[in-house]
Amino acid sequence: QVQLVESGGGLVQPGGSLRLSCAASGSIFSINTMGWYRQAPGKQRELVATRTSGGTTNYADAVAGRFTISRDTVKNTMYLQMNSLKPEDTAVYYCKMNVTTTSRSQMIGWGQGTQVTVSS
Repeated sequence: QVQLVESGGGLVQPGGSLRLSCAASGSIFSINTMGWYRQAPGKQRELVATRTSGGTTNYADAVAGRFTISRDTVKNTMYLQMNSLKPEDTAVYYCKMNVTTTSRSQMIGWGQGTQVTVSS
């Protein structure tokens, strides 16, 4: 089994910054594609950013240039640095990882979600 635990959400003023973390634990052989998603009230979950194991990143147009996805391979942890936050960034943020387990099976894990609120 693989567990993902998120942290780092909170309340921030417009223009501020936050860094989200997503720590993976369990029977992990390797972490493949990873990503951050968000869901605002009344809206569908949407892609924010992804990163492949090779380091290729992709961002939603709404966050490109403001958000940065990164990982710490040793710690099996993924990050989302969010700068110049806007009220429209308010949402529950979820991390997702495609993992190869130690038994060489493939699985997808999701974090529990962390609330980000951008408001003055």
